[in-house]
Amino acid sequence: MDNNIASKKLTIPKKRHHNASLDAKKARAGYFFVLPFLVGILFIYLPILIDSITFSFTEMGQVTEMGGIRQTLTFVGFEHYKHAFTTDPNFVTTLITGLQNLIFEVPAIVIFSLFIAVVLNQKMLGRAVFRAIFFVPVIIATGIMENLTDLTQSTAATDAALEGSAAAAEGSNQAGGASQIISVLDVQALLSNMKVGVELVSYVVNLVNNIYNIINYSGVQMLIFLAGLQSISPQIYEACRIDGATGWETFWKVTFPMISPMILVNAVYTVIDSFTRSTNVVMVYIKGIEGGIGGTNRASAMYWVYFLAVILIIALVGAIMSSFIFYQRRD
Repeated sequence: MDNNIASKKLTIPKKRHHNASLDAKKARAGYFFVLPFLVGILFIYLPILIDSITFSFTEMGQVTEMGGIRQTLTFVGFEHYKHAFTTDPNFVTTLITGLQNLIFEVPAIVIFSLFIAVVLNQKMLGRAVFRAIFFVPVIIATGIMENLTDLTQSTAATDAALEGSAAAAEGSNQAGGASQIISVLDVQALLSNMKVGVELVSYVVNLVNNIYNIINYSGVQMLIFLAGLQSISPQIYEACRIDGATGWETFWKVTFPMISPMILVNAVYTVIDSFTRSTNVVMVYIKGIEGGIGGTNRASAMYWVYFLAVILIIALVGAIMSSFIFYQRRD
């Protein structure tokens, strides 16, 4: 009798298989939503990437046969890459120019979009209308409107070359006379009288002259910053006001750290958007090479060099900004 009782006490109940948690179910559902993207990567983009790599290491030719003309690919190794850096006199210069434009554009666009987002996040009459106004350039800068803008700039540049006018050439690069702003405000003379550095003067002058493009390319970043600002709990700002913090202190101690992940996202997005823009000097140059005789293989090599430069810059931006990014804990 006692032995039966002891055996019953020592019996360990078997664990039941519980159903998957809600988080696991959501994780599995996430794969379902990204499935079209994965299918597109595997069956559409991946074959194109493989062909592009193949073209960069081969030379395209033609062979006449009984059935017609057949395309052939001859392996040439790194010949096209060597041609881009040693033989082509303009590729390296154009690549450096594109990187310089990137260094100028990314901080200007991110800072401007953050400033506009902070302003539009305030409670004011017609806030939704102002948000739509700042996002309108993102909508009209696609499709036929983008083609019309590129055609206008190209026509203006051609007229400037025919007339030999340096002023007209400068105006064509700033989308219809935006560079006239600097002559009216005379910012360059003002900063020179303040005895600031020449580099700062040049940066501010370029910033004013390029304000048209900065506004056009800041719409998406502004919406991302707005989403980040609206995710900050109002109780945090209420506690700051109770403690007597000024607006300046609240921005740098609360707002800026809380939206720092959005700054990284917008910086990476702006770098990619700037490099893949149709008006980018490097993209325009490589497309010109691609349109020439036998230029497909050389253009493929240049595209991959350009791609590696983009990856390195994105990694550098991420490494620099990761030192001050603040991630809020949700637990």
